[in-house]
Amino acid sequence: MSQISLNVNGKLVSGSVEPRTHLADFLREGRDLTGTHLGCEHGVCGACTILVDGVPVRSCITYAIACDGAEIVTIEGLDDDEITRELREAFKREHALQCGYCTPGMLVSARDLVVRALDADEHDIRVAMSGNLCRCTGYVGIIKAIKSVIAARRARDIEAIAGGGRTVVGPAGSGHASAEPADVSPRRAAPAPPLQSASTRKSRLSVDPTWIPQVSFDQNFVVNYPRHQVWEMFGRVREVAACLPGASLIGEPTPEHVEGQIRVKVGPIAAEFRGQAEIERDESSYSGKITGAGNAIRSNSATRGVIGYRLLPARDGKSTEVAVTIGYTLTGMLAQFGRPSIVQDVAARLTVAFAQNLEARLGGKATADLSSGGGGLDAGSLIFSVVAGRLKKLFTRLFGSRS
Repeated sequence: MSQISLNVNGKLVSGSVEPRTHLADFLREGRDLTGTHLGCEHGVCGACTILVDGVPVRSCITYAIACDGAEIVTIEGLDDDEITRELREAFKREHALQCGYCTPGMLVSARDLVVRALDADEHDIRVAMSGNLCRCTGYVGIIKAIKSVIAARRARDIEAIAGGGRTVVGPAGSGHASAEPADVSPRRAAPAPPLQSASTRKSRLSVDPTWIPQVSFDQNFVVNYPRHQVWEMFGRVREVAACLPGASLIGEPTPEHVEGQIRVKVGPIAAEFRGQAEIERDESSYSGKITGAGNAIRSNSATRGVIGYRLLPARDGKSTEVAVTIGYTLTGMLAQFGRPSIVQDVAARLTVAFAQNLEARLGGKATADLSSGGGGLDAGSLIFSVVAGRLKKLFTRLFGSRS
């Protein structure tokens, strides 16, 4: 079994799947999204078509594990989509459905065509929709419905997006496919809000509100600078990330959002976690929260966590106590090293390093690093030091009184 995380209809979803589990089965049986229909189960009839990273995909022949981290939109996720709403009205008006079994996949494929078709040419519509089979209607009503929506949108001066916004050729779900929103000028009517894709997915992170961390603990440390200076420093995302050993950012962070990676080495296991986090700050209480999720594909590990912090004045306001609450869930190969007691000891050592680096940054000095040969955070050496420390205490208790 492997752990995967998907953004399904705007909500972060995680689950364990076998390598052979198809995306359609994961959505229908695991998430009760039964609007995705299964017909031939060979990728021929198109009834199971959904959007993966903004691209129509046959979910019955797409492995769920191949879509780890992808943006998934099923027919349920198109309820409030403008183009799909227009297509539903047109399908009813043109009697484009009878039993309705093919309709969810038909609407998903039709929506993609409406986005990219330059005009309502019947031949092009028939060719584009040939991958979606209907055994009831004879297709006449379907073609008329799609044609009318394309014509109506072009009449409103909503232009087509060449290629549906795809900029790179590659299998959907692999991170290569992308769909960009249209460039809408003020004179045009506003088009439907673009679906999130591999590129737009970077702008927001959906977190399941029912998620409960497997492990939670507190850490406190003191920084020898006034609270207002530390607060300002915490607002400079890139500089704060540089204080965390093994961490680096991907792209340009914003005050509310950051994407990054951290390389971790535990004995023979090396993993590179990549993920994103949402940042919340409340200046009135000098507090904040960072909520994030990430995964390491090579080691088949995933993590989700939340860090809450509060800055308290210390030593007559000359220093700042940082009170931190950490909650996390770790799954996959690295979970074997995730026992709470060990993690807390390792976190305590990392906290010391982070505090030292933070003070160095505040003082305009270079930061230290706990990485191993430039290869990332060597958690194995930290764990070894934890175990060694515990053994030393044990031997002191057993034999200390005899010396």
